[in-house]
Amino acid sequence: MEYLERIRATLDPFAGHFVIHGPPAEVVEGTWPGSMVLIEFPGLPEARAWYDSPAYQAILRLRADHIEGDLLIEGVGPTYDPAERARKLRAAAEHAGEPVGRLHFGPPAALMRRRVVHR
Repeated sequence: MEYLERIRATLDPFAGHFVIHGPPAEVVEGTWPGSMVLIEFPGLPEARAWYDSPAYQAILRLRADHIEGDLLIEGVGPTYDPAERARKLRAAAEHAGEPVGRLHFGPPAALMRRRVVHR
């Protein structure tokens, strides 16, 4: 509870906000062992600065003892074109001599994702 009560104040200086902070997701493929939290920032530098900030580090343990933290990633923005990404991935795979049908796509969001593990 204390983490939830204090996190907003750590996000505000970095323009971070919750996009998802919810109950378990409806799983339509595979498995998902919990719920998801997504926090969005204007960019990766702000997300990193928030994570490294003394204010967040002061409450990090409150979260880390109960929730797995996964990653910080750069987003794609509103003009993102998945077809253009496919062209670049295809060209890179062909250049490397890899099978084109087995392209691996990374996560497409500028968000910090956390999986809430119910213990």
